[in-house]
Amino acid sequence: MVSKIKLVEVKSDLGGRRAGASLGIDAIRIASYKNPNNFGFFRRFENECYARINADNQLFNRPNKHIYSKKIEEIIKIYNETANAVSDGIKNCDFTIVIAGDHSSAGGTIAGIKKANPNKRIGVVWIDAHADVHTPYTSDSGNMHGMPIATAIDDDNLECKFNDVDEETAELWEKIKSVGGTKKKLDLSDVVYVSLRDYEVAESTLIKKYNTKVIRTIDLRLLGANETAHSIIKSLSHCDIIYVSFDVDSLDTTVSMGTGTPVADGLFVHEAKELLRVLSSYDKVKCIEISEINTTLDSGNKMAEAAFEILSAVCRTIDIRFALHN
Repeated sequence: MVSKIKLVEVKSDLGGRRAGASLGIDAIRIASYKNPNNFGFFRRFENECYARINADNQLFNRPNKHIYSKKIEEIIKIYNETANAVSDGIKNCDFTIVIAGDHSSAGGTIAGIKKANPNKRIGVVWIDAHADVHTPYTSDSGNMHGMPIATAIDDDNLECKFNDVDEETAELWEKIKSVGGTKKKLDLSDVVYVSLRDYEVAESTLIKKYNTKVIRTIDLRLLGANETAHSIIKSLSHCDIIYVSFDVDSLDTTVSMGTGTPVADGLFVHEAKELLRVLSSYDKVKCIEISEINTTLDSGNKMAEAAFEILSAVCRTIDIRFALHN
């Protein structure tokens, strides 16, 4: 039995430091054509359970008015559209999958999950080389793909502040945190980081403050992807709904050169595939996101092909999960 999965595609690269991530969505579609067993894979989403959000990516090379939160005005629009699409998927479909350009839009995904479940506790599995919990007050780059979790926890980390943020930027930051109707959407203690290995002192301070669980690549490798998934779900057992966000830069640089921020000592494709497959088999997991494939850096579409391999494995698992329930 085929489950009712909503696919949300967010074509934006405004939150990253390089243009090109918005093209990753179509690159994954192209990857699906190469596999005869999965040819036509995306046709299942061409119905009411589909949404595509298109950003004005021509803004990427325009001057940044808000240097500590670049393109924030346009990204607020993306957050709102993403939140509405994800909220609809959570409420009306069996499962929601988001394929995004840069990772900044994940804050909109979290907002959508909370909007659909205002009284439920949200757990997040953040599979990423980076912590993405900077704020305009702590970011040295101002790139918003380093801030999505910060938009959801309502803690600006002012203890580590070193940027003098102007009033307009501060107001826009409060506005983006309020997308979906509430500022505090989750606790950082309800986030589990996987393969985290490249983050700054300000982010480390928050992680320690909330005693956030961090699973290193070597930890997963020693325990195995299957048992790691089980331990993650156990750690988040007090949460009502779980969201899994997979940034392809969590993968090792031997396979992840098709992304803007590759970092050595990451996961191998088969490890990520097994981890997401097992996670998606749990009833509390309602949404999975894949992001940060940059086709301008992806030789031979290899990164997109790896992402599609993972995506198709997740969809098969979801179909099995819901078939067993019916």
